[in-house]
Amino acid sequence: MFCYQCQETVNNKNCSIRGVCGKSEEVAALQNTLVFVLKGIAVYGAKARALGIVDEATDLFVAQALFTTVTNVNFDAQFFVTFIQEALTRRNSLREKFLASYQEKNGQPFAEQVPEVATWQPAEENFAEFVAKGAQIALGKQHPSEDEDVNSLRELLVYGLKGLAAYTEHAYMLDRPNPKLVAFLQEGLVETARKGATVSDLLAMVLKCGAHGVEAMAWLDQAHTERYGHPEPTMVNIGVQEGPGILVTGHDLRDLEDLLVQTEGMGINIYTNGEMLPANAYPTFKKYPHLVGNYGGAWWEQQKQFESFNGPILVTTNCIQKPTRHYEDRIFTTGMVGWEGVPHIAERKPGQRKDFSPLIAKARECKAPTSLETGTIPIGFAHEAVLNVADKVVEAVKSGQIKRFVVMAGCDGHQSERNYYTEVAAGLPKDTVILTAGCAKFRYNKLGLGNINGFPRILDAGQCNDSYSLVVIAQKLAEAFGLESINDLPLSYDIAWYEQKAVIVLLALLSLNVKKIRLGPTLPAFLSPNVVKVLVEQFDLKPIGTVEEDLKAIMVGA
Repeated sequence: MFCYQCQETVNNKNCSIRGVCGKSEEVAALQNTLVFVLKGIAVYGAKARALGIVDEATDLFVAQALFTTVTNVNFDAQFFVTFIQEALTRRNSLREKFLASYQEKNGQPFAEQVPEVATWQPAEENFAEFVAKGAQIALGKQHPSEDEDVNSLRELLVYGLKGLAAYTEHAYMLDRPNPKLVAFLQEGLVETARKGATVSDLLAMVLKCGAHGVEAMAWLDQAHTERYGHPEPTMVNIGVQEGPGILVTGHDLRDLEDLLVQTEGMGINIYTNGEMLPANAYPTFKKYPHLVGNYGGAWWEQQKQFESFNGPILVTTNCIQKPTRHYEDRIFTTGMVGWEGVPHIAERKPGQRKDFSPLIAKARECKAPTSLETGTIPIGFAHEAVLNVADKVVEAVKSGQIKRFVVMAGCDGHQSERNYYTEVAAGLPKDTVILTAGCAKFRYNKLGLGNINGFPRILDAGQCNDSYSLVVIAQKLAEAFGLESINDLPLSYDIAWYEQKAVIVLLALLSLNVKKIRLGPTLPAFLSPNVVKVLVEQFDLKPIGTVEEDLKAIMVGA
């Protein structure tokens, strides 16, 4: 096994026996094989697209399959066997369509060499073959003759594509297809399989991936707001109410919508958890009185918090941990999420909602959640809400009430080093405002940091994909102050990362030429020293330091 795609990889080097996330050696190998075959689909998909052949179902399949390999999404080995088998079928079908069309248009058969990803065909298409192939093509074995910088950028691009695929799939689940995004996923995969790709080639593609990340987040933002309205500043209850409940975690707002409709008037309370917290700020969801608030915090605390919840849990997109015996009989997955033995809610049929009756039946058997905390927290400060009070924000800056904005977006995780973000937030002067999105906020969103000029010092834009809101806010503030670049604003970046969705957010910021980003708790293990050097020289990317050092540097824009 070799996996170092997340921030918590062992010793910031790699997981070699079992993933820190809980991924087994077999599942790691199966994921390698799936990505390998997806690259083969991309080879023929890109060539077929050039001839006018577009297979929309396969385009979406590539995005969904990539998403399944994001950290903490799917741990079910049989799921990956099925996906690899489907990937091989789709690749071979697309190849035949391309070859026939090529010969028809050119009067001769296609004779160019293609990489192994486009030709490999297992004899039995079974578990053993797929695992053996995945072990064979672990990092360093696919391109053994190339240097570590080329391999580093290949991995960075693959992880960026995985994050891009996740946000693309989220939009598709809201009936918002985007042919440009799914086409680029295949273009990027082809580049990762191309022999002879240089550092310069790959760096350009990495930044192109980031630009598509901006587009994907903007596209998903539009899909959310057109369907559910613009988030509104909202005080969310974090306590519990009497009666049974269902807990919904992950990112898929449409799953929450389906569940709310099906539980209306039943006396069952619906709670959000983790990245689903921002749903409480959307006008559409406020119409449901049985959406009663948020329970718990970040994904890594779920094993304890899910036990205390007492009722059924629905995991909608990612960030699942191994269920414990205390709740393994009341957790359900859906979408691309999976864990062996956990009941899976099937996809919705055209024109219908997902069937959540198993959760509803389970909820009726369960007692009310055990209280973890009480009170409220402010959310709902996405771009529309902040821009509606932009004049007050600008005036607060001009009057000296706000000296600096600090973007503290990104991911949370297990490691105690992440207390750094709590301490930075608590240590920032009272004339600073934190802009946040993603589950990193759970390190500081309950600190009670007060208000400035009527709005909270922590402006929570929402999920990790809502980092786009922070870009929009920065761009509009730069315009309001007559500045040429957001880099000229009194704005600092102190970002936490964990998995591949965070990678595409980082690449998106780099594609916008955002400078001086602090990234932690550690720099990615998949970045070689020379690649880090390039990012430092071109974008002034830097690791986090001590709390005291970074607080001083942040306040002077260093």
